[in-house]
Amino acid sequence: MAETSKRLLQLLSLLQTPREWSGPELAQRLNVSTRTIRHDVERLRSLGYPVDATRGSVGGYRLGAGADLPPLLLEDDEAVAIALSLRTAAGGAVAGLEESALRALTKLQRVLPHRLGRRVDALTAYTVRIGPGTAAAPVPVVDPGTLSLLASACRDRERVRFGYADHGGTVSKRAVEPNRLVNWGRRWYLLAWDLDRVDWRTFRVDRVSDPLAVGARFAEREVPGGDAAAFVRRGSQSVQWAVTARLRVFASAQVVSERLGTAAEAVEAEGEDQCVVTIGGADAESMAPWLSLVGSEFRVLSPPELAEAVGRVAERMQRSAIPPVS
Repeated sequence: MAETSKRLLQLLSLLQTPREWSGPELAQRLNVSTRTIRHDVERLRSLGYPVDATRGSVGGYRLGAGADLPPLLLEDDEAVAIALSLRTAAGGAVAGLEESALRALTKLQRVLPHRLGRRVDALTAYTVRIGPGTAAAPVPVVDPGTLSLLASACRDRERVRFGYADHGGTVSKRAVEPNRLVNWGRRWYLLAWDLDRVDWRTFRVDRVSDPLAVGARFAEREVPGGDAAAFVRRGSQSVQWAVTARLRVFASAQVVSERLGTAAEAVEAEGEDQCVVTIGGADAESMAPWLSLVGSEFRVLSPPELAEAVGRVAERMQRSAIPPVS
């Protein structure tokens, strides 16, 4: 009986991989006959596991989707990844998932082997998370039903109507062709083609209200630049920036990109030893001293007030570098 139970667990672990297994393949893996495999498959079905089978020379077995969720077998790394994800979701930005995530995490931690529990605890204890109650802005909460509807509309290429509140709180009606959901940091964005404005728009999902899939299908459009995440990032930053600046930096685009990372909106190469950087900030005065982090000589192309602020900062720095008279 113990040997049979062990073999069933091994068979279940194989069937959970995203592929189809032939009877001879499973028999070879488990060192049993194909007849035993057929009997074991029936045992799994009697336990509630929906094992699908196809006939023919290329037929085989795979685990299908059932009406109920049967127990899962997880590898060590999979269990750790799920536990960490649940801990994140328990304090996350999707409304209504916190309690469910905590319940699932509690169940998982009860059955985690001690060695895995220690790994999860260490990763959690030595990871810093910025959330509500810190100096960071409050986390915007989104409705999981809204996320689900928008994701389905993206998949099915189905037009959606909803109310949308802008930064000032003014609500307007929107009709869009949704393309992608983008999760950036702890915010969710919808990238969509706005039918009324005849252009691409980025919508914060926490500001979407009363979404409705209207049933009309559409042909998918190509996102400018071909990268939805990059488009959303550019659009979101341009809204947040009060000042957008362009600099000519006398260093290679690769070097400048590595130095500035995600702080730069764009780095465009101009030959091998210089590039043009687009970057934004709250105001010229606060941006000027920060530009020293570029690490190379640069010229401010625009706006003029930033060039003036950089000059004032340079003068202050030069005066500060003069040693005092003894």
